[in-house]
Amino acid sequence: MLDRSSQLALPDESYFVPQLADRHRGRVDVDAFVDDLRRVGTVREWEVDPDDVRARLRPAMSTGEAIGAVYETYAAARGKARWGDKTPMYMQHLRLLERLFPEALYVHLVRDGRDAAASFLQMPAGIVTESWGHPRSVADFACQWGTEIGAARELGRRVGPERYLELRYERLVESPKDVLGQICSFADLPWEPSMLDYATEVDVSARPHQQNLKRPPTTGLRNWRTELAPGDVAGFEELAGDVLAELGYELGDPQRAGTPGARARAKLLAYRAQAWAWRTTGSAVRRSPLWSRRHPPLV
Repeated sequence: MLDRSSQLALPDESYFVPQLADRHRGRVDVDAFVDDLRRVGTVREWEVDPDDVRARLRPAMSTGEAIGAVYETYAAARGKARWGDKTPMYMQHLRLLERLFPEALYVHLVRDGRDAAASFLQMPAGIVTESWGHPRSVADFACQWGTEIGAARELGRRVGPERYLELRYERLVESPKDVLGQICSFADLPWEPSMLDYATEVDVSARPHQQNLKRPPTTGLRNWRTELAPGDVAGFEELAGDVLAELGYELGDPQRAGTPGARARAKLLAYRAQAWAWRTTGSAVRRSPLWSRRHPPLV
C-alpha cells in the first residue's frame, strides 16, 4: 500500500543491512562497499546498478549513509524522493537500525500473535523463514513474537511518538483507509486513494505461498480459535499471554494475562539467551538457507 505512494518507495525485503553493516563499520571505503554490492543478490533483484550507487557515495561516509544510498538509488529510479524498508527479520536488529538511521520513522504493525502463528506455521515446508530460530512450533513462535513485540515497543519508548507509530493489523484490515491515513499523517505523506488499489499490481509469481496478497484487505483469513489446537493456544498464552493482554487482545484464559510462570520464564530465558548469542555472532542468520541463497559469501 505505501509503495503505491507517489513519494515513497518500499522494495521487497532487503536482508542485506546487517551484513553490510557488519562488513563496513565506521567510515566506508567506497570501492570496497561497491564491490560488495555487486555480490548481493537482492541488489540485483531490485535492478539497482552499483555504479549508480557509487555516484551517491562520498569519502568518509557513514555506514548508514552508504546503505541508505542503495535505497535512494532504488527510489530515484522510480521517481520517488523517499524510501522505506519492511524486512521482518529486522525486528531482531532494532538497535542496529537506530544507530544506522538516527532519523528514521518506525511504523509497527501488530497482529494477534496466535493468528500470526497460525499463518506462519502453515507456510509450505520448503519455505524457510529468515529469522534466526526458524520456529516450527506454536510455543517457539510465541517466544519469538513476544520478544520482538517487546523490543519494538521499547524502541517506541526510546524514540518517542514523533518517530514511532503502533497500529493493529486487525484495524488495518477492517478500515484500511483510516489506518493508511494515520500512517500518511505520521510520515508526512499525502493521502492517495490509489494506495488501496495495490492488489491489482502485486506480483506473486515468485511467492506461491502468498496468494492472499492479490486480494484487497480481507477479514477472517486467519482465526486462531478454529485453526490452533487448544493445547497450542494454552502454550502460546502461557509464554506470551502477558504481551497479548498488554496489547488488548482477548485471552482464551484470562488468568494467563499475568507474569508467565516458572516453566514459561525458563523457556523465554533460554530463547533470549540464544537470540543474544546469535545477534552477537551473526552466525545463525548466515547459516539460514534463505540468507545463503540471497547472499553468497562476500570474500
